[in-house]
Amino acid sequence: MAITQIHPSVDNGVKPGREQFAGGTLTCKCSDRPVKVKVGAQTAHNHVCGCSKCWKPKGALFSMVAVVPRDKVSVSENGDKLAVVDATATIQRHACKGCGVHMYGRIEDKGHPFYGLDFVHTELSGEEGWSAPVFAAFVSSIIETGANPANMGAVRARLNALGLPPYDCLSPALMDAIATHVAKARGTLYAGA
Repeated sequence: MAITQIHPSVDNGVKPGREQFAGGTLTCKCSDRPVKVKVGAQTAHNHVCGCSKCWKPKGALFSMVAVVPRDKVSVSENGDKLAVVDATATIQRHACKGCGVHMYGRIEDKGHPFYGLDFVHTELSGEEGWSAPVFAAFVSSIIETGANPANMGAVRARLNALGLPPYDCLSPALMDAIATHVAKARGTLYAGA
């Protein structure tokens, strides 16, 4: 029986990150004038994502995405090739107009729980040491992008075998962070918190 392929960066096992890693450069797939984005910090909350919006390498069921403070992300080369994929989306995904690779995603809504964090695909970097993915998000959503529903048991089993607990939302810690943000904004946060 063939092993279910998830994403090239995890299919042969999840590589640990380095605690003192300080970032690197993400490069699009263009051979001519590639877009380069400098990330000046280690990433957090790295995960594989099954949503239909994230950029995925060819043949991958999932994307791999992490967050980093937005002030640590800057376009260093060929920014004229970038365009927002969907201006109505919560995450403004800046993609290369040449190869289609999403270089970073930014939330502009200052009231959003993740405002101030940019979303990046660390596999676009040649540097080793980025934070390791620690869970799988929006797993059922891969069906929307063409995955066979009959294979979902095998997909979840493979994610668990890789140490990436599968969720059909974000991880519990991130869902708690969102709910806490909303409760604070509404003034309904539990008084003992």
